[in-house]
Amino acid sequence: MTTTTGDQALIRKINTAIVLEAILRGEPLSRAAISELTGLNKATVSSLVQTLIDGRLVREIGTGVSSGGRKPVLLEFVATAGYAVGIDLGVNYIRGVLTDLRGRIAAERAIPLDTHVPDDVFAVLRPFVRELIDAAPASPFGVVGIGAGVPGLVDQSGSVLFAPNLNWRDVPLRDALARAFGLPVAIDNEANVGALGEQKYGAGRGLSNLVYVSVGIGIGTGLILERSLYKGAAGFSGELGHLSVEARGKRCRCGNLGCWELYASEQALLEKAAPRGYRSLEELIAAAAEDAEARGMFAEIGEYLGIGIANILNVFNPEAVIIGNRMSRAKAWLEEPVRRTVERRALDFHRRGARLLFAELDERSAVLGAAELAISGYFDRLKASV
Repeated sequence: MTTTTGDQALIRKINTAIVLEAILRGEPLSRAAISELTGLNKATVSSLVQTLIDGRLVREIGTGVSSGGRKPVLLEFVATAGYAVGIDLGVNYIRGVLTDLRGRIAAERAIPLDTHVPDDVFAVLRPFVRELIDAAPASPFGVVGIGAGVPGLVDQSGSVLFAPNLNWRDVPLRDALARAFGLPVAIDNEANVGALGEQKYGAGRGLSNLVYVSVGIGIGTGLILERSLYKGAAGFSGELGHLSVEARGKRCRCGNLGCWELYASEQALLEKAAPRGYRSLEELIAAAAEDAEARGMFAEIGEYLGIGIANILNVFNPEAVIIGNRMSRAKAWLEEPVRRTVERRALDFHRRGARLLFAELDERSAVLGAAELAISGYFDRLKASV
């Protein structure tokens, strides 16, 4: 039976995607190494690599160590072939980055946000994103997409269904950004993109199972299980900030009583600190070295953080829990009370070997994770088209 031209073209397309994936995962690689990794013969690999070089996606970068014959020519993906925009839309700030296709930051911006009205927020967001796009250096593929993290529930269409701390319901954010810029857009929960950021670029590198706890005005969690972001049946997993820790506690904006974020967030800390004259997390951190009362407030918040983290360990048995977002700045004053509470409350078998970490990317976890959303979407489209 003869193979049709269409079949041959499809096979070549699939094999080109396989070669590109091998380079993305293992660069720098020689053509011989790609052949060994993929099982494709050397002639096929050489032809496919040339296609990728001609397409300005791959380049030769010199020679490697010889294993007995001619020194192998090494190949790498051209990270500056395009750029991506990542946005972290917070309750009281907008943070953004422009990165190359390996997540290296080329430009960065942050501004305060003093409105929650969706149209007004978008009026601020539109020029903010435009400035990042305009900062992109010349490249073969330009800006390939926009990723954004928001503190709320996001459906598969990229609409923000419910963001209690923004007072948003049914805001079609992805459609608005796509119409404004004519680019592919990906939207997800802020804690989910924070988990992706730390897994790809931060404290979670090399870990297969981790939980990222985003502690800002509220609390969100992103779950990486078996190396993949776990989103639940409808895509809404990770709302552990609304886990009840006080049966008859304060009323939350979500409608529940005693939610974890009411007792362990930056907002909870600032409510305690306001009567004592402190107005910001930064003021409290600066004062804690000298002020026992400030240290006591961090200790109380740390205890509540530890209660929630103990529950996370008991339920998910992860390799690590990573504390991120703004409260990660207070590691010096939070770490000990959190650890002490976890040791007291988590089951012994679940606690063994589990690491309590603070975000390596500081406040950039979510914004770099959002850029990674755009980059991974581009790679998916690229591998489908080569």
